[in-house]
Amino acid sequence: MSWIDLVGDVFPLEESKPGNTHFCFVRARTRRQGQCEQTHSDLSIETRKTDLSSMNFSFCLSSPIISTLVHFLLVVSLLCPVCSSEMGNTPVANQTFKPQEEVHKMNIIRTRLQQINKPPVKTIQSPDGDVIDCVVSHQQPAFDHPMLKGHKPLDPPERPKGHNQRDILSENFQLWTMSGESCPEGTIPIRRTKEQDMLRASSVSRFGRKIRRRVRRDTSSNGHEHAVGYVSGEQYYGAKASINVWAPRVANQDEFSLSQMWVISGSFGDDLNTIEAGWQVSPELYGDRYPRFFTYWTSDAYQATGCYNLLCSGFVQTNNKIAIGAAISPTSSYAGGQFDISLLIWKDPKHGNWWLEFGSGILVGYWPSFLFTHLRDHASMVQFGGEVVNSRQSGSHTSTQMGSGHFASEGFGKASYFRNMQVVDWDNNLVPLSNLRVLADHPNCYDIQGGINNVWGNYFYYGGPGRNVKCP
Repeated sequence: MSWIDLVGDVFPLEESKPGNTHFCFVRARTRRQGQCEQTHSDLSIETRKTDLSSMNFSFCLSSPIISTLVHFLLVVSLLCPVCSSEMGNTPVANQTFKPQEEVHKMNIIRTRLQQINKPPVKTIQSPDGDVIDCVVSHQQPAFDHPMLKGHKPLDPPERPKGHNQRDILSENFQLWTMSGESCPEGTIPIRRTKEQDMLRASSVSRFGRKIRRRVRRDTSSNGHEHAVGYVSGEQYYGAKASINVWAPRVANQDEFSLSQMWVISGSFGDDLNTIEAGWQVSPELYGDRYPRFFTYWTSDAYQATGCYNLLCSGFVQTNNKIAIGAAISPTSSYAGGQFDISLLIWKDPKHGNWWLEFGSGILVGYWPSFLFTHLRDHASMVQFGGEVVNSRQSGSHTSTQMGSGHFASEGFGKASYFRNMQVVDWDNNLVPLSNLRVLADHPNCYDIQGGINNVWGNYFYYGGPGRNVKCP
């Protein structure tokens, strides 16, 4: 309750209604009995037996006793809200200081929004409620970084040899493009961050970042569960895969379900470096349950560096037709049409930056090499697969789905998949995986099955429903 609400309780601000009684409170010390004003009230009372109308009542507060009583009642009425607050569940101090805390929080949010949202030259309204801002390329958030100030996006690099040209994907795979609008050349589309996006975050100061956690390849941590395929033991300079897109059910706002590639270097301690890209359903970050194209990076195991999409200075976008963080359309359906997106991440042999490509030839942008420590050179592991958050809010395993929400054994059209997985070697060649291993943290909840053939190369099916009879 605000201060204004409390005032309204003590001093009603409504005007008198017709027939109301008008009171005058008279000080006994300043008026004599004969000078007291009278108060008249017209009361109409209907009962089953009697009809009394137009009865006039007069009373005068002339005696010292009555006057004292009136003053006492006035004092009590003023103190009453305080008394009731003290007896209630919420102390007065909380009501007094909470508005100040809220104002401080909103000031932080507005300052952060000014940093994230850059002045657009054009604005596009997406059918899903997103607002897409077309921002001049060299004014995007990345160029707030001290090492990028005054720079402009780099020219396209040399692509890896052995690129499969059969993976043709239209740039019109996101809901916002269905309006027919597009961003002009020389600008990039950025999903506008709103106040409600930040208010949903568990921590305003860590908005746009993953939760700090110990990360290990061989087990779940802090409620995060995985079903992944991975390669390690060599030097990797990139990775490629086609990822089946679904809209899995996410049970709680503070949970998510994603499918992505991880390019990893460093130990699984505080020095972990990762570059990540894929799709995710995250009600907390986006406010809905659409699958959305996303990127992520960190150079210190998700502690103080890195963020999703363009929510901090880091990833430099070069494409004017793809909005990172925007909803993907279409999505796959059970026993129906299947849709996947092809992603390629590789290290530019000339400048050392890590580039992201969509489909066949659609460059999205790059992560500058100076953002990282270990990844300035190469990756030591590449991971593909799904991840969910299991918050166990009800005391049992979450029912948040991974992939399609069905187990790997159901196969094509029913279980989600990764296909045509490859890595980039030291000579900038795309090569098949030589030692793919698969791992599921909790196979009764989410599982994975790998394979290889001439059409899909290295592939696997993965996912699951979460809570079930075997996953209580």
